[in-house]
Amino acid sequence: MAHRLPDCSKLRLFTKGGSVGSSFFTPAPLVGYAALRHPRAISTSNTSKKPALAIPAGPVSSLVPATHVGTSSASTSEVRDGNAFAALPLTWPHEGWNENVLLNVVPSHREPRTFGDWIAWKIVRTCRFWMDLVTGMRPEQQVDSKNPTTALAASKPLTERQWLVRFIFLESIAGVPGMVAGSLRHLQSIRRFQPDQGWIKSLLEESYNERMHLLTFLEMYKPGWFMRLVVLGAQGVFYNAMFISYLFSPKICHRFVGYLEEEAVHTYTRCLLELDHGCLKRWSDPNFRIPDIAVRYWNMPEGHRTMKDLILYVRADEASHRGVNHTFGNLDQVTDPNPFMECPGGGVVKAFPKHLSVTRPAGLEREEVISKETH
Repeated sequence: MAHRLPDCSKLRLFTKGGSVGSSFFTPAPLVGYAALRHPRAISTSNTSKKPALAIPAGPVSSLVPATHVGTSSASTSEVRDGNAFAALPLTWPHEGWNENVLLNVVPSHREPRTFGDWIAWKIVRTCRFWMDLVTGMRPEQQVDSKNPTTALAASKPLTERQWLVRFIFLESIAGVPGMVAGSLRHLQSIRRFQPDQGWIKSLLEESYNERMHLLTFLEMYKPGWFMRLVVLGAQGVFYNAMFISYLFSPKICHRFVGYLEEEAVHTYTRCLLELDHGCLKRWSDPNFRIPDIAVRYWNMPEGHRTMKDLILYVRADEASHRGVNHTFGNLDQVTDPNPFMECPGGGVVKAFPKHLSVTRPAGLEREEVISKETH
């Protein structure tokens, strides 16, 4: 006797031309499970007027690789290793930076002006202390503590391994704030039945950009169990702290991220300085090959694919995040628009050029944003 599907699976399948069956949608996994468990349940014989289930005919989407039941996909190992990522389309393709912007990023520090600014700055300094400790930076490798975000000279340079450890730890933390702020603003927009002021896209794009930095450096260095454990703990604490803090004071949170990005710009600038002075022999080798993921993401031209070029691109990204978050920290968190978000086809808000987020390290003042919005 033929097995029959349970009544709950007699559901409607939607196709291009219409629908077949009853009144609900059948999830694809249920169809596949039924076919494996009860092969004769999916039948088009003349013993019934309609098949119990209908599978849409037509070509398989090119985005989904076709596989056969009972056989393993040839790309399974590649997917497990993460190599298949290189073939996926970029969620946010990088807009690129011109050479003038890349070469004119400078370390800077926005002096705290309010009590909230002071709190944000002190938290960042505390985080910097622990990062130096965890990543094994020795006293002779540290810069002048009185000018921590602008001083670049140290008695002893870092090694390539030390730099990669710092990059990975820094990017694993820097990718959190944009996602937290973007998701909370997304929920706020839904809750209030009001559109966002253009902040969400910039915040989510920032977190994506930081993750691309991380994935690039992970192609060059594979963390051990200790670093993985440290990152796991740091992310758990930082994500929840950022989530709660953003609910109470998004302005302080953006100021905190602005100061955090100041540290990032300082880190990459010092690395460039040591590269130029020949302290990092392996990276200075003209035959050194940077990861393909970096070439593809930044669309790096031929002849500009050295380690120095990679650090220049990453530093420009961090400088942009620095300017954007300091600007967000200067704005009204509910009513003011994102000044770096271009409105399609023009609009009331005229966006500032993106490069200003790099060349204005302290961010745009609110008066500048509002005056441009009203003119």
